[in-house]
Amino acid sequence: MSEDLRVEAEGETVGEAKWAALRELEKLDPAIDKSSVRFQVVAEGERGILGVGYSPARVVATVSADSVSASPSAHDESEPAALVREVIARTAAAIGISCRVEIVEDGDTLVATCAGRDLGLLIGRHGQTIDAIQYLCNAILARDGAGVSVVVDAAGYRARRESTLTALAAGAAEQAERTGERVELEPMTAVERKIVHLSLQGRDGVETTSEGTEPNRFVVVLPAS
Repeated sequence: MSEDLRVEAEGETVGEAKWAALRELEKLDPAIDKSSVRFQVVAEGERGILGVGYSPARVVATVSADSVSASPSAHDESEPAALVREVIARTAAAIGISCRVEIVEDGDTLVATCAGRDLGLLIGRHGQTIDAIQYLCNAILARDGAGVSVVVDAAGYRARRESTLTALAAGAAEQAERTGERVELEPMTAVERKIVHLSLQGRDGVETTSEGTEPNRFVVVLPAS
């Protein structure tokens, strides 16, 4: 039986210490399955008064030597894919979770799917966290001129949420047509508002617009003028 891999790392916060530990484990095995890593917090870290007496956070990370990812290692990936993998891994570590990232590249689209435990934290309320991660990845690649669009998903969230939003949009359209009055939907992220707009784009009898300011911007469904 293979022995467990074990490393200890430090950081200014527990999240940074976990990230440092993951990087050390990757040096031992580039194909390590991050979702199987177990963390023990040795010290939470502490900032002294006016910065005096600072002590770092320390964690111990342990993983079975047999726990390797089924996805390709970073050495087999394109530069944009490796960058997206790093952004997601660092963000997940900062949140306090570990996850496995499987990346599929199809032309100018890159789909990064996260798997592991506690993915609800990675998704966030109404997908705010995962949408922010996706936005960050796209912004970084756009800055670098990669010409690649990124979709970040976790536990089938994108498909489930799109189905929910499509049904919500259809119900709002029926109400607007029946009453002749505008229907305001709940505040949504830009990604979700786009799904609603597109789902009603070809429907006669209604039109859509967005109102409000972020993060409380929302879609309004109106009878066609």
